[in-house]
Amino acid sequence: MKTKNQKILLSMPRLMHILLKVVNFGKMLIHLFIQQYQKLNRHRFIKVLFFATLLICLFFGQVVFAQTPNASLLVEQGIKDYDAGNFPNAVKHWQEALNQYKNNPSEAAVVNENLGRVYQQLGQNKEAIASLSAAIRDYTAVENLQQVGRMQSELAQVYSNLGQPRKAIALLCGQLVEKSKISENQGSQQIECTPESAAQIATKHNDKRGKIAALGILGEAYRLIGNYDQAIIYLHAAQQVSPEYDFLVLNSLGNAYRSRAQLHELQANSANQAGIVTKEKEFTNKSAADYNQAREYFQNSIKLAHNQKQPLAEMRGLLNLIQLGSQTNETKVISDETFNNAHKDALKLLEDLPDSATKVYGAIDLAYLQRHSQGTSPFTYCSTQMLSSDNEALNLLKSSVLISNNLQDNRLQSYANGALGHFWECHQDSKQALRYTQNAIIAADKKLSAKDSLYLWEWQAGRILDHENRKEEAIASYQRAFEILEDIRQDILTAERDVQFDFRDVVRPLYRTLARSRLDLLEVGAIADKGRAKELSQVVETIDALKLAELQNYFGNDCILSGLNPKQVGELLEDNSAAFKNTGFLSSIILDGETGILLQLPNQTTKFKWIEDPNQKGTSKIVSSDRLQKKIAEFRTGLVRGEEEVNYDTTTAAELYDWIIRPFAEDIKPEAVKTLVFIQDGFLRSVPMAALYDRQQQKYLVETYAVATTPSLRLTTPKVRDGFRPTRGQRSTQKALILGLTQPATIDGKSFGKLFSVPEEVSAIKSLFPNYTDLIDDNFVPESFKQKLEKTTYPIVHIASHAQFGIIPEDTFIVTGKNQKLTINQLENSLQNLNSKLDSVELLVLTACETAVGDDRATLGLAGVALQVGVKSAIASLWSVTDASTAELVKTFYTNYRNAGMSIAEALQKAQIRMINAKKLPSSEGINIKYDNPVYWAPMIAIGNWL
Repeated sequence: MKTKNQKILLSMPRLMHILLKVVNFGKMLIHLFIQQYQKLNRHRFIKVLFFATLLICLFFGQVVFAQTPNASLLVEQGIKDYDAGNFPNAVKHWQEALNQYKNNPSEAAVVNENLGRVYQQLGQNKEAIASLSAAIRDYTAVENLQQVGRMQSELAQVYSNLGQPRKAIALLCGQLVEKSKISENQGSQQIECTPESAAQIATKHNDKRGKIAALGILGEAYRLIGNYDQAIIYLHAAQQVSPEYDFLVLNSLGNAYRSRAQLHELQANSANQAGIVTKEKEFTNKSAADYNQAREYFQNSIKLAHNQKQPLAEMRGLLNLIQLGSQTNETKVISDETFNNAHKDALKLLEDLPDSATKVYGAIDLAYLQRHSQGTSPFTYCSTQMLSSDNEALNLLKSSVLISNNLQDNRLQSYANGALGHFWECHQDSKQALRYTQNAIIAADKKLSAKDSLYLWEWQAGRILDHENRKEEAIASYQRAFEILEDIRQDILTAERDVQFDFRDVVRPLYRTLARSRLDLLEVGAIADKGRAKELSQVVETIDALKLAELQNYFGNDCILSGLNPKQVGELLEDNSAAFKNTGFLSSIILDGETGILLQLPNQTTKFKWIEDPNQKGTSKIVSSDRLQKKIAEFRTGLVRGEEEVNYDTTTAAELYDWIIRPFAEDIKPEAVKTLVFIQDGFLRSVPMAALYDRQQQKYLVETYAVATTPSLRLTTPKVRDGFRPTRGQRSTQKALILGLTQPATIDGKSFGKLFSVPEEVSAIKSLFPNYTDLIDDNFVPESFKQKLEKTTYPIVHIASHAQFGIIPEDTFIVTGKNQKLTINQLENSLQNLNSKLDSVELLVLTACETAVGDDRATLGLAGVALQVGVKSAIASLWSVTDASTAELVKTFYTNYRNAGMSIAEALQKAQIRMINAKKLPSSEGINIKYDNPVYWAPMIAIGNWL
């Protein structure tokens, strides 16, 4: 649950093309050890694949020689097979030898070690893990701890490649460092690992090469989880052990600095959106410095590899340098001359490389190279800005297919054939494109050796079939791609921050293409009436999966999925029909410039409509997404600036009501539907639906329905216990933790003004929940908040302070006393570290939130806040209203919630209606008449479980 993967799998297609550029530290190091050992011990009976085994031979003397002649011959034959690239035969012979070594762990250990490597060559990671684990067991049995450490490093590399860097870190160091505890200038002696870890074993035995391997792979693992500072520390520590492998370490350092530079770019963008000029400049400067440092490391790595005659390492360094130049073309981190020279050097070096994975990936990378990268997978679009000519690219891609076939590596065959298939797709040769794409699918599907690319090729096949107007076959391919992606989503959507925005270009289009294709079939009448319900159900499933994927990608972890109901939305509506009998669910989906709305009601057929404007000129009445987005922005601006108007102009609110709500008027009559729950897409999350205006009834939407929002019904569907609504008496005795800030504050260079109405707000809550604890101003700091939650259970947590939701989670925080901040991760850790699920917080209220304008990702943080921090429900504001109106609204909400036993959505609805009627209420109510303006009541929304 606490997995914080913020990085993407190296083998995921860039998702794929990351693999073409990053150096696999462990594998490269192993390759070098193989070379050295083969030179030193060519004629020994067991020519192992890692230099460390040479030391085992010396340590055990004749013990490593086979006591059974047949076993010796089998091992030797396996070695010849491995050298010839005949990996399946190598496996066969070594497995037979292993059967004869069952009672001899010293020899079995070496064979298991070799099997672990050959399985990696075959892309059979499960078998590689089993063999390397067996090698660790056998080396432990003969008390060869030094070799145990080395095998742990190698096993850690496999886990890292599989997108499980935390398992890698456990093997390498034994403990996870969430934040850098040492500075980059401190040496490796300061790094404390557990005694049984690979790094500590290498240190104890003064095994320099083993230590370099452990620290290098450890640095890469930390890079994978997004802790770039810690990654850099470990890589610098590896550099200090010995200069022998600096060309590898420097390459990894280049990758770490490049990743951190890209994160700084995102932070600069976020600061720009928030209007913090000083922070924007600071992060821009940091990004530039890290990019320059990355360039230097790559260049030095290339030079050292060239001098030491390490062509594979030199090629990977060149590819990394070229990719850096492509990503930073606008800022010219790498000059045109340097870029072009690197390109020429890579092409020349490629010709002389031995057949290998590096040669295959290098050829593909160079074939699709652009001077200015679009930052997405090269296989999801057709570029017109390739550096190579068509003939050059075609030759490179054909070469990659040939080499992958010679190596008999399914993963390589999959990527090579898929890349060539995409070439023909872009050249509109559907026959050739489909042929190679199907080859890629077959290779990827063999023993699931490249499942992480299988979805990409199924998607590609769908596009090709779509182009040929084979719609149903295309949808079948899209569906398979979708199902595969759903299966591996946890690995790839907890994405590395430097590619997190690629989600929009690589993952999201697939979901939307599938949904749109199914809707198109419905529109042209290709589906019989009895099949329409099933098609719409699959559209709902796809859209819901997209919402979940976006949230997971935004937060960079899978915590939000801990409460995911395995059932699909349709099943949930059936199972909870009693609880939902008066509830309607409206899901929006933005597709190819048009936006649709799905209406779901318990025990009724799902309905779908495009958003249309009956007054729009032309034959099509469908409102373009661009026009809708502008209208939504106009709506929000009008609401936020409402304080400047005596009477709110409802024109835009009424237009949107007519577009979004009125088409479903007959289906959601208020006699039957009391609550509307919105599951919004993109920019639609930035506005409160409660403020839409029905000009016929002259009512706001919230005057007719209670309104709530949730990111996904599958995440907020009440379980039996969750659906239990506390009685009036039970709610009156609930404990409340009240946190507030009245003082002005400055966080990261941004000023937050004094909240004058907080004392009144806090006082009102205290009067309603006498069993309270409060932390105000300087008493409200992250540590005191955490301590209170550790000691006492609080069903209600109310925070009356500025809360900022940025376009990246790092810029999502709550302002506390003493100019400190409570980050979304700290809030999550504090609330989820409660003693039991029974102690979980029922309701979190944030009354002074601000979401970044201009990027719909910011509202993802707000939409998912309840799920991310582990609470059932949340009340939060889309923007901050610095007025006593917030205290007035909150007081009425809690009164309804506590005394009347209403649902959360109903309690908020009644509080908002009271403010709408401010001018009609008697003066004795003491409510300001201007509060009928939606600027004062509309920004507060109910999130998550609305019951």
